[in-house]
Amino acid sequence: MANKISNDAVKKRTGKNWQEWYKILDDAGARKMSHKDTATWIYYNNNVSGWWAQMITTNYEHAVKGRLKHEKPGSFEISKGKTVNVPISKLYSAWKEKLKRDKWLSKPNMKIRNATQGKSMRATWVDEETVLNVYFYDKGNDKSQVSVQHIKLRDSREAERMKKYWDTNLSKLKKYLEKTNGN
Repeated sequence: MANKISNDAVKKRTGKNWQEWYKILDDAGARKMSHKDTATWIYYNNNVSGWWAQMITTNYEHAVKGRLKHEKPGSFEISKGKTVNVPISKLYSAWKEKLKRDKWLSKPNMKIRNATQGKSMRATWVDEETVLNVYFYDKGNDKSQVSVQHIKLRDSREAERMKKYWDTNLSKLKKYLEKTNGN
Protein backbone atom coordinates (compact mmCIF):
# COMPACT_ATOMS: atom_id res chain seq x y z
CA MET A 1 0.00 0.00 0.00
CA ALA A 2 2.80 2.43 0.78
CA ASN A 3 3.45 4.87 -2.06
CA LYS A 4 0.53 3.65 -4.15
CA ILE A 5 0.15 7.32 -5.05
CA SER A 6 3.30 8.51 -6.82
CA ASN A 7 5.67 11.09 -5.38
CA ASP A 8 4.86 13.38 -8.32
CA ALA A 9 1.10 13.11 -7.71
CA VAL A 10 1.31 13.77 -3.98
CA LYS A 11 3.73 16.69 -4.53
CA LYS A 12 1.48 18.20 -7.22
CA ARG A 13 -1.59 18.05 -4.97
CA THR A 14 -0.07 18.79 -1.56
CA GLY A 15 3.20 20.60 -2.24
CA LYS A 16 5.27 17.83 -0.60
CA ASN A 17 6.56 14.40 -1.62
CA TRP A 18 6.27 11.28 0.56
CA GLN A 19 9.63 11.65 2.30
CA GLU A 20 8.79 15.25 3.20
CA TRP A 21 5.43 14.13 4.62
CA TYR A 22 7.07 11.32 6.63
CA LYS A 23 9.53 13.82 8.18
CA ILE A 24 6.77 16.34 8.96
CA LEU A 25 4.65 13.65 10.59
CA ASP A 26 7.56 12.19 12.56
CA ASP A 27 8.42 15.69 13.83
CA ALA A 28 4.75 16.17 14.82
CA GLY A 29 4.78 12.91 16.86
CA ALA A 30 2.49 11.00 14.52
CA ARG A 31 4.10 7.65 15.40
CA LYS A 32 2.17 7.86 18.67
CA MET A 33 -1.02 9.39 17.24
CA SER A 34 -4.16 7.54 16.24
CA HIS A 35 -5.22 7.54 12.61
CA LYS A 36 -7.94 10.10 13.33
CA ASP A 37 -5.61 12.39 15.25
CA THR A 38 -2.98 12.23 12.50
CA ALA A 39 -5.46 12.99 9.71
CA THR A 40 -6.97 15.83 11.74
CA TRP A 41 -3.52 17.30 12.43
CA ILE A 42 -2.61 17.15 8.74
CA TYR A 43 -5.91 18.75 7.72
CA TYR A 44 -5.72 21.66 10.17
CA ASN A 45 -1.99 22.34 9.94
CA ASN A 46 -1.06 21.76 6.30
CA ASN A 47 -3.74 23.26 4.05
CA VAL A 48 -4.77 20.00 2.36
CA SER A 49 -8.25 18.59 1.75
CA GLY A 50 -9.79 15.95 3.99
CA TRP A 51 -9.29 13.34 1.27
CA TRP A 52 -5.56 14.11 1.02
CA ALA A 53 -5.24 14.15 4.82
CA GLN A 54 -6.65 10.59 4.84
CA MET A 55 -4.40 9.43 1.98
CA ILE A 56 -1.28 10.89 3.60
CA THR A 57 -2.19 9.36 6.97
CA THR A 58 -2.88 5.92 5.52
CA ASN A 59 0.30 5.95 3.44
CA TYR A 60 2.34 7.05 6.46
CA GLU A 61 0.85 4.29 8.58
CA HIS A 62 1.73 1.67 5.97
CA ALA A 63 5.22 2.98 5.17
CA VAL A 64 6.39 4.12 8.60
CA LYS A 65 4.22 2.53 11.28
CA GLY A 66 4.00 -0.92 9.67
CA ARG A 67 0.22 -0.97 9.24
CA LEU A 68 -0.83 -3.96 7.14
CA LYS A 69 -3.15 -3.98 4.15
CA HIS A 70 -6.82 -4.08 5.27
CA GLU A 71 -5.81 -3.37 8.88
CA LYS A 72 -8.02 -1.22 11.08
CA PRO A 73 -7.67 -0.58 14.82
CA GLY A 74 -8.21 -3.96 16.49
CA SER A 75 -9.08 -5.98 13.39
CA PHE A 76 -9.07 -6.17 9.62
CA GLU A 77 -11.76 -5.37 7.07
CA ILE A 78 -12.36 -5.57 3.36
CA SER A 79 -14.93 -4.29 0.95
CA LYS A 80 -16.06 -5.41 -2.47
CA GLY A 81 -18.76 -4.19 -4.79
CA LYS A 82 -20.55 -5.19 -7.97
CA THR A 83 -22.89 -3.46 -10.40
CA VAL A 84 -25.72 -5.63 -11.71
CA ASN A 85 -28.15 -5.06 -14.58
CA VAL A 86 -31.34 -5.51 -12.54
CA PRO A 87 -33.51 -3.13 -10.51
CA ILE A 88 -32.45 -2.54 -6.92
CA SER A 89 -35.52 -4.41 -5.61
CA LYS A 90 -34.33 -7.63 -7.25
CA LEU A 91 -30.76 -7.17 -6.06
CA TYR A 92 -31.97 -6.56 -2.53
CA SER A 93 -34.27 -9.61 -2.50
CA ALA A 94 -31.40 -11.82 -3.74
CA TRP A 95 -29.68 -10.97 -0.44
CA LYS A 96 -32.69 -10.83 1.87
CA GLU A 97 -34.46 -14.03 0.79
CA LYS A 98 -32.57 -17.16 1.81
CA LEU A 99 -33.97 -19.28 -1.05
CA LYS A 100 -32.51 -16.82 -3.55
CA ARG A 101 -29.29 -16.43 -1.56
CA ASP A 102 -28.85 -20.22 -1.68
CA LYS A 103 -28.59 -19.99 -5.48
CA TRP A 104 -25.49 -17.78 -5.59
CA LEU A 105 -23.80 -17.52 -2.18
CA SER A 106 -21.58 -20.46 -1.26
CA LYS A 107 -22.19 -19.92 2.50
CA PRO A 108 -25.75 -18.55 2.61
CA ASN A 109 -26.55 -19.05 6.32
CA MET A 110 -25.65 -15.61 7.61
CA LYS A 111 -27.92 -14.07 10.27
CA ILE A 112 -29.47 -10.81 9.12
CA ARG A 113 -29.68 -8.60 12.21
CA ASN A 114 -31.35 -5.60 10.66
CA ALA A 115 -32.25 -4.40 7.20
CA THR A 116 -33.66 -1.34 5.50
CA GLN A 117 -35.55 -2.24 2.31
CA GLY A 118 -33.49 -1.44 -0.78
CA LYS A 119 -30.82 0.40 1.24
CA SER A 120 -28.76 -1.75 3.58
CA MET A 121 -28.48 -4.74 5.84
CA ARG A 122 -26.26 -5.79 8.69
CA ALA A 123 -25.56 -9.47 9.26
CA THR A 124 -23.49 -11.75 11.42
CA TRP A 125 -21.43 -13.94 9.11
CA VAL A 126 -21.58 -17.75 9.26
CA ASP A 127 -18.49 -17.82 11.52
CA GLU A 128 -20.64 -15.98 14.13
CA GLU A 129 -17.71 -13.62 14.78
CA THR A 130 -17.38 -11.33 11.78
CA VAL A 131 -19.94 -8.85 10.49
CA LEU A 132 -21.25 -7.82 7.09
CA ASN A 133 -22.48 -4.36 6.23
CA VAL A 134 -24.19 -4.55 2.85
CA TYR A 135 -25.24 -1.40 0.99
CA PHE A 136 -27.46 -1.14 -2.09
CA TYR A 137 -27.44 1.70 -4.62
CA ASP A 138 -29.93 2.41 -7.39
CA LYS A 139 -28.03 3.25 -10.58
CA GLY A 140 -31.16 3.86 -12.71
CA ASN A 141 -32.30 2.12 -15.91
CA ASP A 142 -32.64 -1.31 -14.27
CA LYS A 143 -29.11 -1.14 -12.89
CA SER A 144 -28.05 -1.34 -9.25
CA GLN A 145 -24.94 -1.82 -7.16
CA VAL A 146 -24.14 -3.74 -4.01
CA SER A 147 -21.21 -3.00 -1.72
CA VAL A 148 -20.15 -5.53 0.92
CA GLN A 149 -18.03 -4.49 3.86
CA HIS A 150 -16.77 -7.51 5.84
CA ILE A 151 -15.46 -6.36 9.21
CA LYS A 152 -13.85 -7.76 12.38
CA LEU A 153 -11.65 -10.17 10.43
CA ARG A 154 -8.81 -11.78 12.43
CA ASP A 155 -5.77 -11.07 10.29
CA SER A 156 -4.48 -10.08 6.87
CA ARG A 157 -4.67 -13.65 5.54
CA GLU A 158 -8.34 -13.92 6.44
CA ALA A 159 -8.93 -10.48 4.91
CA GLU A 160 -7.31 -11.54 1.62
CA ARG A 161 -9.23 -14.82 1.64
CA MET A 162 -12.54 -13.02 2.17
CA LYS A 163 -11.71 -10.42 -0.48
CA LYS A 164 -11.37 -13.29 -3.00
CA TYR A 165 -14.47 -15.00 -1.60
CA TRP A 166 -16.60 -11.89 -2.13
CA ASP A 167 -15.14 -11.27 -5.57
CA THR A 168 -16.15 -14.79 -6.62
CA ASN A 169 -19.57 -14.75 -4.97
CA LEU A 170 -20.55 -11.28 -6.20
CA SER A 171 -19.68 -12.44 -9.71
CA LYS A 172 -21.96 -15.44 -9.15
CA LEU A 173 -24.67 -13.09 -7.90
CA LYS A 174 -24.37 -10.96 -11.05
CA LYS A 175 -24.55 -14.02 -13.30
CA TYR A 176 -27.53 -15.44 -11.40
CA LEU A 177 -29.50 -12.19 -11.42
CA GLU A 178 -28.80 -11.24 -15.01
CA LYS A 179 -29.57 -14.77 -16.23
CA THR A 180 -32.86 -15.04 -14.31
CA ASN A 181 -33.67 -11.30 -14.15
CA GLY A 182 -33.80 -11.75 -10.38
CA ASN A 183 -36.59 -14.34 -10.34
